[in-house]
Amino acid sequence: MTMPNSMTAFAARGGQGHGHGWTWELRGVNGKGFDLRLRLPDWLPGLEQSARAAVQARIARGSLTLGVKLVREAGGAGAAVLDPRALDSAIVMLKQVEAAAAEHDLRLAVPTAADILGMRGVADTTLPEAETEALVTALLADLDALIDAFVTMRAAEGEALGAVLRDHLAQIAELIGSAAEEAEARRGQMAETLRTNLSRVLGNSDGADPDRVAQELALIAVKADVREELDRLAAHVEAARALLDADGPVGRKLDFLMQEFNREANTLCSKSQSTPLTRIGLDLKHVIDQMREQVQNVE
Repeated sequence: MTMPNSMTAFAARGGQGHGHGWTWELRGVNGKGFDLRLRLPDWLPGLEQSARAAVQARIARGSLTLGVKLVREAGGAGAAVLDPRALDSAIVMLKQVEAAAAEHDLRLAVPTAADILGMRGVADTTLPEAETEALVTALLADLDALIDAFVTMRAAEGEALGAVLRDHLAQIAELIGSAAEEAEARRGQMAETLRTNLSRVLGNSDGADPDRVAQELALIAVKADVREELDRLAAHVEAARALLDADGPVGRKLDFLMQEFNREANTLCSKSQSTPLTRIGLDLKHVIDQMREQVQNVE
């Protein structure tokens, strides 16, 4: 049985090579479309473009955040070189910050040498071109494995989500059956109500336009019949089940279908003219709302 994918997932993967250690992280939550935010080192040419393409090739929908933490290993290639001008600029900026903080009676922690070296440009860590290309290649190879793990988690979450949605559909189908039984049980009462309404219309139709009278009579009959709404609800249940059995992203289609479910449930309640049928309609709306919340997580 095919299951939908969830948009909620998380994966992390660590690796090392070419004088560096790294940790990739990919997070995803629900979203109306595809939205990818990248947190990658800007000194590795081509990494951002290739990473974006790799994610887009595997994931169609969701709000995603992809980042990598990169740490230079001791003794790694491309040892850092101190930039005296950048160091002077960093120290000047630190003094300006400390002066501004003092004016506002704020006490700052004394920065360490490591803090200053960590400021952009102070320690030039540029790698040789060949080493940079090799590092990017290694990072992208690890990214493929990260995406594999992420997709696997989305599938596992989707399996649980699909089971919940199928349970909601089963409840909706059962309520549709109860509504049909109630509509049939009230048929005699509705026939009597219709006769009363007909008598009222005909009794006040002297001099009235025959076409207008016919329209009023037809309107009374339509307002008393909920069969059409029940048939459409049943068709929506089958359509939703078919979507859950389909391959690929189905979240947008399911979301649209939930709007149609809600529309028919509202009409059923407005036409019920029966307390038991109204209760069933309200129960339908409750289950539909629960299902719609879950649908927001479907890719």
